[in-house]
Amino acid sequence: MVETNDVPASNDKTGLADSLREHFSGDASLLEKVQSFAKARPWASGLLVGVAGLLLAGSLRGKNKR
Repeated sequence: MVETNDVPASNDKTGLADSLREHFSGDASLLEKVQSFAKARPWASGLLVGVAGLLLAGSLRGKNKR
């Protein structure tokens, strides 16, 4: 007998999206949500911080032109 599941199993491509959805839904504060995501996926959170830092550095770089 095969059981059917209402919730589809996540694969490698949707695992990060599922994790984001899981950690950022609910009534907790944003800081608690970010901390729980960083504990669950340290490499992904480091990558997101790195990309945000590069975007910030790139946007500040153009401000010094006269």
